[in-house]
Amino acid sequence: MPPSPVSRKPLVVVIAGVTASGKSAHALNHAQQHNGVVINADSQQVYAGIPIVTAQPTLQEQQLVAHRLYGYMPPTRALSAGAWREHAVTAIEETLAAGKVPIITGGTGLYLKTLMQGLSPIPDVPPEYRQAATKMLEEEGREAFYGYLATIDPAAAARLKVGDTQRLIRAVEVFLATGKSLSFWQAQPATPAPYHFQTTVLLPDRALLYERINARFNQMIAAGAVAEVEALLAQNIPATLPAMKAVGVPELAGYIRGEWMLEAAITQAQQASRNYAKRQYTWFRNQGEFTQNNNTEPC
Repeated sequence: MPPSPVSRKPLVVVIAGVTASGKSAHALNHAQQHNGVVINADSQQVYAGIPIVTAQPTLQEQQLVAHRLYGYMPPTRALSAGAWREHAVTAIEETLAAGKVPIITGGTGLYLKTLMQGLSPIPDVPPEYRQAATKMLEEEGREAFYGYLATIDPAAAARLKVGDTQRLIRAVEVFLATGKSLSFWQAQPATPAPYHFQTTVLLPDRALLYERINARFNQMIAAGAVAEVEALLAQNIPATLPAMKAVGVPELAGYIRGEWMLEAAITQAQQASRNYAKRQYTWFRNQGEFTQNNNTEPC
């Protein structure tokens, strides 16, 4: 019997799950056992300069097996899901060419879905259009900016909140650059990646997870997270960029600016991380490709 079409596709292992669920350790262990390369799918861990606060694998861990797409983007830039997908596919192809197993790990659902299901053919947007959209937001304010988006892309406005400035800017910049709404481009057919994905999702007990989240942030403080954020603030990066919104950065920035005590910053960051985990739980539970015919495990 000839092999099935699925079996002829190169294998890509996906280890997904919520924050602090043990994805990185799971991926490292799998890579050691199966001649693998760990490829990052966490939208916060792509940024340089904040390895502690974003819980990137340590240098010792990265010396055990090859890790790709960690801390490789300057915090002064925003990385779209489409751009990450291009980088991830390159890393996957290079890993396969070397005779190794690509192991994608992370909890950013949009990145994972974009890789596995494909991406709508949204044209590249030159940086001047993002600058124009950002300037419009700063000059007109969030409410007026949101109102403008509602006139050019009602569907995008309906699913976004006024405070979700990063996605609002993205929707407006696409319209400014192409003359068509982001919703129009997203409705165009996507081309799935030519791989067979073997997926494991780590969804541990919430009470245990929240204890881990709290303990992990205390460990981050002990490891130098405050100094890390101080160095980030020294670069005068706009607050709208993703690196400045990474869990723990706004809270520690407030402490550094004297807006609250360190204990309050830690408590707020721990709560922000728990809230993020809740959103991840909901997302993974509602995604069929992650809960059907896949290995969903507790941590």
